[in-house]
Amino acid sequence: MTQARTDTGHATPVQYSVSGICWYHGVILVVAFVTVFAAVYLNNRGAADTNLSELDTLILWLPFILKGFGLNLLMSFLAMGIATVLGVALGIAQVSQISVPRAIAKFVTHLFRNAPWLVILFTVMYLLPVEVSLSGEKVIIPDWIKATFAFSLPVMGNISEIVRGAINSIPTGQWESAEGLAFNRRQTMVHIILPQCIKRSIPPWMNWYALLTLATPMASILGVHEAVGNAQAAMEAGGGRPDFLLPFYLFLLCLFFAYIYPIALWTRKLEQKYAVSH
Repeated sequence: MTQARTDTGHATPVQYSVSGICWYHGVILVVAFVTVFAAVYLNNRGAADTNLSELDTLILWLPFILKGFGLNLLMSFLAMGIATVLGVALGIAQVSQISVPRAIAKFVTHLFRNAPWLVILFTVMYLLPVEVSLSGEKVIIPDWIKATFAFSLPVMGNISEIVRGAINSIPTGQWESAEGLAFNRRQTMVHIILPQCIKRSIPPWMNWYALLTLATPMASILGVHEAVGNAQAAMEAGGGRPDFLLPFYLFLLCLFFAYIYPIALWTRKLEQKYAVSH
């Protein structure tokens, strides 16, 4: 990253280097070129066919695919909410002064941090029941709910580690000052330590949300009708032609890229902002 000097002689980071700007615009231009070229090329190829062309088929099934993408987003929101609540609790437990909850929290954290997401997905999908009985009535648990809970577990472990690291990064003088004001440990944690941890945890939290969203298409392996699953169903309904693969999967790539990349840019800006403030 390039640096500029102020009047005082101190170096201050420039928000974006020239190479970073060129890289960003290069990616956008490449994606736009590939998308337009593929659309025009496939549309021209299909014009002479008696059946619908690849592009026409994609447009026909577009609402169906976008509906599946909405489920991807819903799964990511719910999974991130569950992971945040459980991860914060685990992170606080990791710095507990009581050995038993501290050991259990560390074990759970490292278990889910170091387990493959696909293995966790299969385990949860097959361990959770298909239906439960509530007030004498059987309620079916949809596969996407089980997949959502499965995706929350590895993120939970990583958020736990983020919270633990943020708490340990707070200077010990904060704890000593709170003790001098007659705050107990719970009051110190809630009113002094955790509020300072929020700013430190937001950039990695956003990174894990982006990774979680990108992982949700794995649910299609088990029959969840999200964007990838719906795209595959649309291709099969259109005759299962091999020439459908490029436009459909290219569209999915651009769809996830358009949603995730602004989050990555926002995360980078927050990291730079908080680094300067420190």
